[in-house]
Amino acid sequence: MRQLPLNISFSKHTLANGLEVLLHEDHACPIVAVNLWYHVGSKNERPGHTGFAHLFEHLMFEGSQHYDRGYFHPLEGAGASINGSTNTDRTNYWEVVPTHALDLALWMESDRMGYLLPALTEAKFSNQRDVVLNERRQNYENRPYGLAPMAVLAALFPPDHPYHWTTIGEIADLNAAGLDQVQAFFRRYYHPANASLALAGDIDPEAALARVRAHFEGIEPGERVDPVRARAALDGDARIRLEDRVELPRLYLSWLTPALFSEGDAELDLASDLLANGKTSRLYRRLVFEERIATDVSAAQNSREMAGFVQMVATAAPGHALSAIERVMIEEIARLGAEGPTDDEIERGRVQAEAQFMFRLQTVGGFGGKSDQLNAYNVFLGDPGYFDRDLARFQAATKASIQHAVRRYLDPRRRVTLSVVPRGRADLAIPDSTPATVS
Repeated sequence: MRQLPLNISFSKHTLANGLEVLLHEDHACPIVAVNLWYHVGSKNERPGHTGFAHLFEHLMFEGSQHYDRGYFHPLEGAGASINGSTNTDRTNYWEVVPTHALDLALWMESDRMGYLLPALTEAKFSNQRDVVLNERRQNYENRPYGLAPMAVLAALFPPDHPYHWTTIGEIADLNAAGLDQVQAFFRRYYHPANASLALAGDIDPEAALARVRAHFEGIEPGERVDPVRARAALDGDARIRLEDRVELPRLYLSWLTPALFSEGDAELDLASDLLANGKTSRLYRRLVFEERIATDVSAAQNSREMAGFVQMVATAAPGHALSAIERVMIEEIARLGAEGPTDDEIERGRVQAEAQFMFRLQTVGGFGGKSDQLNAYNVFLGDPGYFDRDLARFQAATKASIQHAVRRYLDPRRRVTLSVVPRGRADLAIPDSTPATVS
């Protein structure tokens, strides 16, 4: 088995207020990545109060007490790239700046961490809520097949489970939210003791740590955030349907699977790839090339902090039924569970995993760069140096371990089957499907 030297050098420090600081020195280019993770996402919300984490992704760019204007202009004027994102489990903000602009990035990040609320007015809140509602319309309600993720999550996870809703939140909750509620959410989660800051690039670690202390150590720590606990289980085949403004029916098969980094997570990632990712995958060859009953097919192990789910998606070719696609999918999953992958498939999966790891290490910043990966391992595992052990999960996968994961988790008797069909054509859905719930 190949062993790639994937670990990178870093140092970890914890400030008196609980902020964890990760430093990686790399003088290849005169740039520094500033990457800040808050351990908060939509899983930290509750029914009736959804969408707050994603809303703050927007509000955090609208100015703070000591710089009460948009955050993009001064940083981009200094030559920086800047962005942020929210998912179920974390929120991140990052800048990649020329070395001389490091203090600017640190000052602005620290000001919105410690002094956002004095600048958060009712007008800003209402404006950004409207922006989020419009984003939801564009990305979900008015996009073909856009409501499918909402329907699948609502069927996979019970209503009180924090993965039941999408990160963007529900319309009624966003409309009902008050400024006092979102302020309380910010105080609970956006503070040094619930954050991890990574600096990677053209830095002297000792001097960089001193700069971080100067900007952040005066911010008051918040209360410790306890881990979220929740369970989900499927007792049968939940068959649901959505009627949408689409031309071709599409089939979604979904199963509950292990959490990120848990036993079986890597095997299901590899199994999803060999089943339905790329033109050499089993389902692509059979559905698209050989039987020509689908125009496309894909699959993924969606790994999350508390639980994951495998999802397979295929769009029916004109004149072909979703039931035929379902039959082929189930047959190929059963064959993989019974026979296991070939040696070539295992090797191809390992090579692809290695390539993805190396790609993430090519840059110091942005989504997936060294700074982002250091924070991911630190926030989810408490161990920023998990690079080699993460890859080892994929290198250690065997025919038997992949077979076991497929048989255990991709059980056709315990899944969610969603049919998305043209409006007025409920007859094209998988038989015995009931209308899906979306909100």
